[in-house]
Amino acid sequence: MTPDFRFTRRHFLLAAGAASIMLPRRGFASFREITWDDLIPAGTPYGEIVGPGTIDAVNDYWNPQYDANGQKVNTKLDGKRVRLPGYIIPFDVTAKGVTSFMLVPYVGACIHVPPPPPNQLVFVTTRKPWPNESLWDPVWVHGALSAKPMTTQIADVGYQLAAEKIEAYEW
Repeated sequence: MTPDFRFTRRHFLLAAGAASIMLPRRGFASFREITWDDLIPAGTPYGEIVGPGTIDAVNDYWNPQYDANGQKVNTKLDGKRVRLPGYIIPFDVTAKGVTSFMLVPYVGACIHVPPPPPNQLVFVTTRKPWPNESLWDPVWVHGALSAKPMTTQIADVGYQLAAEKIEAYEW
């Protein structure tokens, strides 16, 4: 004799709840907040990533020389969803805003002074443009970080980030 089993609303809710535990949580995952120091691999002091450099007397410009430590990236962050503050140096600009840019640790980096070392630069791409009128404001960039070096017309870069969200940095 088989028992008479009826799938009730309560059973449905229990089954749906159990199934939701098994589903991927990417849409609900939070971003790990990191700092610029986190981009330097453990055991590599910041003071050891910049070499002596040379002076361009004609243009009154200092050209830094980065040693191997300036090229090192923190591979433990590769593929992680992070939240990093910084400033925008625009690359691709449309009427709607910036769609790719260099995220730098301080205002004016790469423009008025020599660029920071590669492990202190992040190349960002975004599907949702960041407004042009907000280019000098600090931002939070959220997204998947890639410890994949690249070369741009401004500088060598240690990281790339696919932005999922960009928002104003609030003091």
